[in-house]
Amino acid sequence: MVWGEGNPQAPIIILLDNPGARENRDNQPYVCGTRQTLQQATNEVGLTVDDLYVTYILKRKPTRAYDKEKTRDICMSHLKQQLHSKQTRLIVCLGNVAVQSFFQNPEAEVKSLRGKIHEVNGYPTTVAYHPLAVRRRPNLWPLFLEDWKLVADRYFKQ
Repeated sequence: MVWGEGNPQAPIIILLDNPGARENRDNQPYVCGTRQTLQQATNEVGLTVDDLYVTYILKRKPTRAYDKEKTRDICMSHLKQQLHSKQTRLIVCLGNVAVQSFFQNPEAEVKSLRGKIHEVNGYPTTVAYHPLAVRRRPNLWPLFLEDWKLVADRYFKQ
């Protein structure tokens, strides 16, 4: 099981779909491009590792074929318990899969929801493109950074 990484008491929760299958070689659940892109954006807007906790819809690395929808439904109850135990001030969903799972709407997408704060399951929530999508499509970087500026503005004004 991979619960997350960062400051467990952080006020900002970053929500990804699942830890990658090839990750955790260095005992760190999110590595490579995801980590680098997140760190670059959060550093640029003035957030530190103490402000952030990264967690997942799925709490384990995918190892073989599985029923993704059923597994996400089961894991959502774990996520709800996890969020309930924290002092979450803002949730940032990264990527369409995390957005659709957390918003509980298979039609939800980053493209139409980004740039605003939404109330989801009682939590202020915003969305942004997945860091790996941003790495693959550099034209998304300005939008990704804009979304992290929204997060930082909200956080520093509270």
